Amino acid sequence: MADGDKAAIQFFRGTDEPVVPDIRLTRSRDGRTGQATFIFEQPDALAPETLGNIAGMWMVDEEGELVTREVNGKFVNGKPSALEATYTWKTEQDFERFMRFAQRYAETKGLGYSNNSGNNEGADDTSEG
Repeated sequence: MADGDKAAIQFFRGTDEPVVPDIRLTRSRDGRTGQATFIFEQPDALAPETLGNIAGMWMVDEEGELVTREVNGKFVNGKPSALEATYTWKTEQDFERFMRFAQRYAETKGLGYSNNSGNNEGADDTSEG
């Protein structure tokens, strides 16, 4: 895979976050506006020495970058346990751009990705004998 095909999420510019988040999408009834909520469990960005320096979340791919400043830490018993980031879009074009990033990110991370299509897992071809 060429470097230009890579998609990454960064909390610090130039440093990819290796932890893959749980991502949930919500859209308005007309589909034009909505948001994606990212939840990272125990991300590298939560290291005590860097926690206070998180200024946003960058979604970087071959088209450029998307950024959100809505990043919050989640704490359990006073210790940071997760990061939650929210990316909001206000136009269909912004949503389509976000979905292109999401597709590239899924491919980069080797994730199964479906865009409201049937998930036809192929039959297991490892028959013996």
